Amino acid sequence: MKRLFAVFACLLLLVSAAQAADVACKASYGSGQTVYKVATGSPGELGLLKELADVFNAEHDTTMCWVKAGSGKSLKLLHGGMVDACMVHAPAAEKLAMKDGWAAGRTLIGSNEFYIVGPKNDPAGIASASSAAEAYARIADARANFLSRGDNSGTHKKELAIWEKAGISPKGDWYVVTGDFMMATLKKADKSKGYFMTDSSTWVAGKAGMANLEVLYRGDPMLINVYHALARPEGAPNQALAMEFIRFLGSDRGQSIIRDYGKTEFGDAMYNDAEYARQYDH
Repeated sequence: MKRLFAVFACLLLLVSAAQAADVACKASYGSGQTVYKVATGSPGELGLLKELADVFNAEHDTTMCWVKAGSGKSLKLLHGGMVDACMVHAPAAEKLAMKDGWAAGRTLIGSNEFYIVGPKNDPAGIASASSAAEAYARIADARANFLSRGDNSGTHKKELAIWEKAGISPKGDWYVVTGDFMMATLKKADKSKGYFMTDSSTWVAGKAGMANLEVLYRGDPMLINVYHALARPEGAPNQALAMEFIRFLGSDRGQSIIRDYGKTEFGDAMYNDAEYARQYDH
């Protein structure tokens, strides 16, 4: 029986390793000997991750595999040992991961914020709302077209928290679930002239192509979007390297890249640094 159990345990380890190896890289950065996997959404989608990886890899002879995933999925991938680190904005889930012991090294790396964008004529009148919850309530009352990512990402979790605060369970033809990432959903909102909650970084990158949308509501502290990086726990493969990458993100050099990213191309920074984000890190 003990031998059978040992064989079964080995098979589980092999299956786990195969699953980890099967995680698809959206992109690979660098040409070093050691490959490490980082899961994230917008920082990868908008190019910040590549800029950080280029500097880190040049000094460590490494290659980064970017696994494209929203915050919820990124944490699941970390929990399953399928990535070495993640950059996410889901504070409650992050804290639980640390408490349960399957994540380590949680480090504040920066922030952006959410904007509620919508058609320029603002049929729900959210521009004069006093809070994000009131803006959502006005959209629901007007049954105005609203797009949701619906993907358990950090953005989706925040959206659900706002609906809950407004005392509304959104449903009906006006509430459209896309299942897409941020930029793809923003483009669909523009095409359909619907409301959508996008992060400011994606808006800075995509606003030039938005024919029908504008920022209608911002400023509620609830809309601040704080990012942390986490690694697998001590003893996991590549854990030391993942921790080194996280320390780089929090270093002066890493923070300089984060706070300046986007200024040259778009005229505005796409992220705030950890020093700014700290006031919202609860």
